[in-house]
Amino acid sequence: MKLTVFGATGGTGSSVVRQALDLGHTVTAVVRDPARLALPSSPGLHVVTAGLDDPGDLAPALDGTDAVISAVGAGHRGPTSVCADTIQVIMAAMRKQEVRRLVAVSAAGAHTTGDGLLVRVLVKPILQRALRHPFADTLVMEDRIRRSDLDWTIVLPPRLTNGRRTGAVRSRIGAGVRGAFSISRADLADFLIRTVDDQALVRHAVSVAHA
Repeated sequence: MKLTVFGATGGTGSSVVRQALDLGHTVTAVVRDPARLALPSSPGLHVVTAGLDDPGDLAPALDGTDAVISAVGAGHRGPTSVCADTIQVIMAAMRKQEVRRLVAVSAAGAHTTGDGLLVRVLVKPILQRALRHPFADTLVMEDRIRRSDLDWTIVLPPRLTNGRRTGAVRSRIGAGVRGAFSISRADLADFLIRTVDDQALVRHAVSVAHA
């Protein structure tokens, strides 16, 4: 399978690239600065340097690809529209190149559906005030994805850690995973790669967390 990964220099994106290569996939990593891609060279890895503000610039990265994984994030708590703006450009480029499958990372913290009472009325309101700007950005991103005609899946992780890949992951379509509040970037990356081929998750938002 040929994958195109956006946000490839971040913690989750770089783990997606690394694991996909280990599985024998061909990976195109789209980056602004190749020096930030801290991965060894590999016959299956292609690096495309491009900005994310013009769909035409992304054509080489999407040529012949089977699916797109977006792990783009703002990386700060201030006002931002990076996720919403970037996904608009990515989806426009996908349509031009006739690529349909999109798996995008958002944030479980922006949602309360399915949460227990304590989390819904105490924990999430505090979190949503602290991260109101990036959460607002991800919600606009999600809305744009949902309105598209692509074969999309939105993946909603809770707090991300730098732990190892365990394979012990719970998921839930349309609501939060109750009683679990974190997931390693390595486990999230593994889930993202597996989601590409999971037709049951097409046009759904799915929450994930450590079991």
